[in-house]
Amino acid sequence: MKLMFASDIHGSSSYCRRMIDAYHRESPERLILLGDLLYHGPRNDLPDGYAPKEVAAMLNALKDQILCVRGNCEAEVDQMMLNFPVFPPYIALFVDGRTLVCTHGHLYTEPLPFGDAIVISGHTHIPMMARTDYGVRLNPGSVSLPKAGSERGYLIYRDGVFTRKELGGTVLESLSV
Repeated sequence: MKLMFASDIHGSSSYCRRMIDAYHRESPERLILLGDLLYHGPRNDLPDGYAPKEVAAMLNALKDQILCVRGNCEAEVDQMMLNFPVFPPYIALFVDGRTLVCTHGHLYTEPLPFGDAIVISGHTHIPMMARTDYGVRLNPGSVSLPKAGSERGYLIYRDGVFTRKELGGTVLESLSV
């Protein structure tokens, strides 16, 4: 199974378009969005191409292929704009004998209440692929507002390997689980 994970679009139509281009190029079975889709949030500057209505339309066109969790910038009005659920705080996927827990990352602190699951989150806008004292922790970084000098990117899961890529498709790092 091939999955794509992305986070923190924050209403940027230009970077959402590039993420969707990557989605089509990668051809995964599902796109898992880790929250903060439409609103930029009070702590962030407006991202390039800020157009939440356009982002909603682009994502709605993929509604049957998207699984999504709620970020700290989601509001009830976002659910009214989007034709797929955005309000669960986390989702658990059972893939290739592994449990993948997808969450935005703002509600839980280590140790997380998910046992030995592989946890994939966004929120920090800083990519991470690590084996920690608490298990495997992954973060694709932000699609539109990367921090700490990181690249705009996403994660791909396939056959027990997570690969972090920048929006143009260049491989940045991989981790076998």
